[in-house]
Amino acid sequence: MTAVGFCGDWFVLSCEKKLVALHRKKSREPFVFDCSCAEKTPKGLKKDAGSDGGPSEETGSDTVLAFAVSPSGKLAALTDDSKRLVLFECEPSWRCISIRWVVRRCTSLTFSPAEDELLAADKSGDLYSFSVVDPQREGGLQMGHLSMLLAAAVSPDDRFILTADVDEKIRVSHHRSPYNIQSFCLGHQQFVSALQIPPTHPHWLLSGSGDGTVKLWDYESGQCLQSCDLRALEEVPGSDPDKDKNLAVCRLTSSPDGCHVAVLCESVSTVHFFTLGREKRLVPHSRLHLPTRPLDINFDDDGRLWVLLDSGDIPLKMYALRQNSWEHEADHLEVTRVTEALRPHWSTMNASTRATDRFEHLYKVSFDNVSLYLQKKQQRLDEQQKRTKAQKPSGNKRPKTGTSRAEVQTSS
Repeated sequence: MTAVGFCGDWFVLSCEKKLVALHRKKSREPFVFDCSCAEKTPKGLKKDAGSDGGPSEETGSDTVLAFAVSPSGKLAALTDDSKRLVLFECEPSWRCISIRWVVRRCTSLTFSPAEDELLAADKSGDLYSFSVVDPQREGGLQMGHLSMLLAAAVSPDDRFILTADVDEKIRVSHHRSPYNIQSFCLGHQQFVSALQIPPTHPHWLLSGSGDGTVKLWDYESGQCLQSCDLRALEEVPGSDPDKDKNLAVCRLTSSPDGCHVAVLCESVSTVHFFTLGREKRLVPHSRLHLPTRPLDINFDDDGRLWVLLDSGDIPLKMYALRQNSWEHEADHLEVTRVTEALRPHWSTMNASTRATDRFEHLYKVSFDNVSLYLQKKQQRLDEQQKRTKAQKPSGNKRPKTGTSRAEVQTSS
């Protein structure tokens, strides 16, 4: 998974098998963590390594599957295809604190607001809790869904855990007693792929889905406050949106002041901007059309949007809000410094791996059995009518009688 984050003044990128941290303000030595060179699985865990039916640790690809930064920016974590869970300290300097092991491959990581806990959601639908205070302690099972988890978040007051799965559900559970469910946020028509709690609106939740919509929730009550169809925003004004078009939200990110929201969809070269006010509504602001496919987006501490592009020439762009318009900061010193430091590492990463679609295989295939039955029934009726017509005698032929003409002449 290719992802972008910020740890204070550090620009952090996870891509393929590496995590790379680059300082934005000063010319400092980059920090690079290569999962393929990391600690291997202890012998005692080899039996559990293939418990999910996938390849064992020996055949793991070491590809980074999930990455997270703590709210203060002092900690970071990643998990990879070899089932490692790696915890980092970013301040005063980068160092690896611990390497632990998860039971099954993870899909999402998130820190608690107090930064004493790291939550890992996995493909089997389970959510595990790992201690940050005791970085060597094994994780404990917190809760589980019946289907694969794709995203997780913790409310700013640390009361609730929010989890989203491939069966369109968002569950809101009490953090200290996860078996106690506060509410469900139901309304998406496809898998829920992204969750975001705006920084200045702690009681609201933004969710993105494979159905091409972004929804705003009061998550404690489960009430949907608004739904925005991104396909309608992509269409020409006055035309009907294409309901059959797959459009999966892969990133939801909010500015530090919570007033601006940026949305990125998989395999689309457009970033959607919204404004979020106190009137409980997302208001479409503008669209940013990019020359190449964006891999990830994120706001820094100053409210500027960084865009990582699938391009070897210009991998990074920065956009700042100027007079109510998002303008490209072409010659910004921070972007220049980070780009130059990133280039040697970016050139060694596989472009095909960077651009992999993560959600395409999660769409549910529907079968219309009634239409198929009616079609086959009509075919049978048509064939039956053809056979009936073929068996009927022609209207010009005389019907046969019991005595032939030759027999009549002979008898006379």
